[in-house]
Amino acid sequence: MYQVVIMYGDNEPWWFFEDWQEDIEENKTFNCLEDAERYYIKKWQELSSTYEYINTKVNYLAAFWNEGDERWCEECDEDLQQYKGLALLKDLQAVTFESGDDFHERHNDCAKPKCCKSSIV
Repeated sequence: MYQVVIMYGDNEPWWFFEDWQEDIEENKTFNCLEDAERYYIKKWQELSSTYEYINTKVNYLAAFWNEGDERWCEECDEDLQQYKGLALLKDLQAVTFESGDDFHERHNDCAKPKCCKSSIV
């Protein structure tokens, strides 16, 4: 089974830290990759029109964020950027496959790599 998940939290969706599933806001399941890809692209278009910054990976993982959307982390003693994550997964694992188009390379590749150290296990 394929899933398209939307997350919101401190980390971009490709980190898959131990508790990453706690950040899931939406999880839609598909029987075939093509249907999941169509839904992923639809959601990508919606999110890209809402967020100022985008960082995508070639295996259908994308992070969206706006400057100033942060939360205070007591443990880290600093503000952490909050990301809206979008991922196309197979059995809740990142998929790897070849893509004939350059969908992911057409978009800005900005990153603000600030994550909570308590998430790294």
